Amino acid sequence: MQNSAFKNDSITAVPGISVGNFTDPAAPTGCTVVLCDEPAIAAVDVRGGAPATRETDLLRAGSLVERIHAILLSGGSAYGLDAATGVMRWLEERGRGFPVSGGVVPIVPAACIFDFTTTGGKVRPGAEEGYAACEDASEAPLSGGSLGAGAGATVGKMAGPERCLRGGLGSAVEVAASGIRIGALAVINCAGEVVDPESGDIVAGSRGDTPGTFDPAFEIVRKGLPGTPFQSGNSTLAVVATDASLTRDQAYRVAVIAQTGLARTIRPVHTPVDGDIVFALATGRNEEAAEVLQLGALAARAVERAILCGVRKATSFGAIPSVRDWSG
Repeated sequence: MQNSAFKNDSITAVPGISVGNFTDPAAPTGCTVVLCDEPAIAAVDVRGGAPATRETDLLRAGSLVERIHAILLSGGSAYGLDAATGVMRWLEERGRGFPVSGGVVPIVPAACIFDFTTTGGKVRPGAEEGYAACEDASEAPLSGGSLGAGAGATVGKMAGPERCLRGGLGSAVEVAASGIRIGALAVINCAGEVVDPESGDIVAGSRGDTPGTFDPAFEIVRKGLPGTPFQSGNSTLAVVATDASLTRDQAYRVAVIAQTGLARTIRPVHTPVDGDIVFALATGRNEEAAEVLQLGALAARAVERAILCGVRKATSFGAIPSVRDWSG
């Protein structure tokens, strides 16, 4: 259900957050950048067994740098981490970064999905594509679907890649009674199936023998995996952002709780062949007292809705149908 508090039901409803996408016109891959108008407190929680990341170690407690300037999500597996260089260049040109002698060093944590199922691995985002995503960034509502880092995403690969459906990019926002906002952006590229946590119905998963049907993931697991989920590539990546004022430890707890949004919508999740990651950002623009329990619960809800948004708005590509085309 859409949040009725704002016409913009996406992460860009959080003040100080803008998002830009680059979608490759030649192949289904791309990258998505979340830009912070001012340096933001950040944390990360990595649960998947196959992450592709950059600059996540500095988000740990005890590190020198507590604030970041952008987060990049990209296709292209570990090759796509190169796109963060373009984000850094864009930020440096504008004097945005950690101050050092002679200039600034923009802090840009990044994570990637393995989208070679659709691209064949020969087309992947690099520095120019990361720069282009920054040029595209705005506070406009996000449409979601097969764009940016979600352009080559797929879901439902437990029975093998030939049974998968299209994943995508989705976003949503939740609002506390105090007015504090917390939004989520998710790239859904999981090995498992996506379910509606309210009804328990499978929304997207391994395709059955007839259109509109699915082979339940747990039954596939129970019988033994006939496919090769690792080779077909997986990961669900999420960014949650709030205008609340949080410490890094509090932001980390919000990221941890937000992981339950993945657990309620993806089954199985956090597997050895998924690189599941949740980043948390706090801009501190809202001076209302923040409750970590409340923000974490709302973040998880926003992640749930962002995941459902991404798969429901995806479009078909080649032999891989979208949820809309498969389910009718």
